[in-house]
Amino acid sequence: MHINFFKQKVNNIRSHLSTTTALPLPTADPPIDSVQTLCSFSSITKEEVEDVIRKMKPSTCALDPFPTALLKANISAVSPLITNIINHSLLAGHIPSALKTAVIRPTLKKPTLDPEVLSNYRPISNLPFLSKVLEKTVAAQLQDHLIQHHLFEKFQSGFRYGHSTETALVRVTNDLLMAADTGSPSLLILLDLTAAFDTVDHNILLHRLQYTIGLSGNVKNWFTSYLTDRTEHVALGKAKSHTNKVTCGVPQGSVLGPTLFSLYMLPLGSVISRHGLSYHCYADDTQLYIRTTPTSSAPLPTSTLTTCLEEIEAWMKLNFLQLNSHKTEAILVGTPHQLRSPTITNITFSGKNIPLSTSVTNLGVKMDPQLNFDTHIKHLCKTALYHLRNIAKLRQSITLADAEKLVHAFVSSRLDYCNALLIGIPGKSIQRLQYIQNSAARVLMRVRKHDHITPILKSLHWLPVPLRIEYKVSLLTHQCLHGLAPLYLQELLTPPTNSRTLRSGSTHTLQTRHTKLCTMGDRAFSAAAPRLWNALPDHLRAPQTTALLKRNLKTHLFKRAFS
Repeated sequence: MHINFFKQKVNNIRSHLSTTTALPLPTADPPIDSVQTLCSFSSITKEEVEDVIRKMKPSTCALDPFPTALLKANISAVSPLITNIINHSLLAGHIPSALKTAVIRPTLKKPTLDPEVLSNYRPISNLPFLSKVLEKTVAAQLQDHLIQHHLFEKFQSGFRYGHSTETALVRVTNDLLMAADTGSPSLLILLDLTAAFDTVDHNILLHRLQYTIGLSGNVKNWFTSYLTDRTEHVALGKAKSHTNKVTCGVPQGSVLGPTLFSLYMLPLGSVISRHGLSYHCYADDTQLYIRTTPTSSAPLPTSTLTTCLEEIEAWMKLNFLQLNSHKTEAILVGTPHQLRSPTITNITFSGKNIPLSTSVTNLGVKMDPQLNFDTHIKHLCKTALYHLRNIAKLRQSITLADAEKLVHAFVSSRLDYCNALLIGIPGKSIQRLQYIQNSAARVLMRVRKHDHITPILKSLHWLPVPLRIEYKVSLLTHQCLHGLAPLYLQELLTPPTNSRTLRSGSTHTLQTRHTKLCTMGDRAFSAAAPRLWNALPDHLRAPQTTALLKRNLKTHLFKRAFS
């Protein structure tokens, strides 16, 4: 049964880690200031509960007594009861056992993997709807506490408001491009963990919540109750496994699980920083990068890198996390000249050997040594064309509205995913993406291959690919200027500094950054964003809400494209 496989996998990892001798690292977290503690939850109102429920997806768990859609349709009748249950839980610091039972729906990690191999599945927990409502109310108060006292890791982008895989990749790519622009190639290492969410140790997590995050009193009791006496079983169709007691891990598919995992990983940043490496995390995906030199006279500081990787592995072992060296990847990034005679071909630490790759997949984006994203674009085009062919077969039998939903879900979303990284790439690469968009428009509108595409794109109100990229970069810039983007992006942009007051000082421009190479530095966010922002009309650079900026910016770019 799947439940035995998942349980045995976690047990094997933990038993191996508990018997492994690790480096002597500090195990205690630094004590938190008493004024930063969170000892009690605030009660919530019926209106707040109704607002939470309205915003939630109408998905139903097999453990729910009736469909979620029915509950949402009669929300005013049931919200007083739900509010009462939640407030009793928050006040007592206890969660009913019925809300700590999960149905596991094994999900293939990738559609291309063999469904007969159990290791290709990820155990996603499906929890009762009421449990998710309770978790959302707790998550909101926990987030407020973390933000108020600046307890988040700066370079952890997982499951945080305003943070995303795109913002994480924009920062990492910016640093790699700027390093290459100054003449230094960089080594990028992508660490992979095995079943990271499932091996989290509850005692360590509760210790961290108390002494690093400052949870005490009823709040600490609530999280203790949340983590203890949890049960789960696997369900496939009508078949059901026996019930398993959960003794470690945070539920994948829960509301609080991702945030708790990010807090569990908090000390890792200080471990890496001690060695002078740059890093960025997204949940359990950790990126390390360090500048190297292009000459043999000043070789890569391999001893520093090796020591850092060994200490990371040791810290993970102490925290019951297993570093998977077989899936850990490394790539050298720089200009073709800088990479012509590399001083390193592999990384070795703790007896493990990681060869350098010619392409790595980083948070869903394929990265190549020159960061031209040729491999990524090739894969994107292949996947998008596959879906377009399938949509074309259905197009005659479905409505325009349904067809448009399919195109946006399978094609447009792929064209827009992390497209801020594509600013300044060669025109021939952009043209390949434009061909995909043109093909999507033709399939959607059922027009011939040789019909002129511009009127079709205009009728659909679709911005061409180059302007979609400009739109994304300009939007990120606006968010940086108004404190809505991650701090690590905000610090890349600088308002102009004038010794005297000038009329131009009220135009909301940015200080441009000097770069050497149009193929590297010019494409970095810190250089490209000010260039694009300063070229916008005054009314777009003026302070305004994000919603208004989106509307006005699209109108401006639309006129540029089709006037």
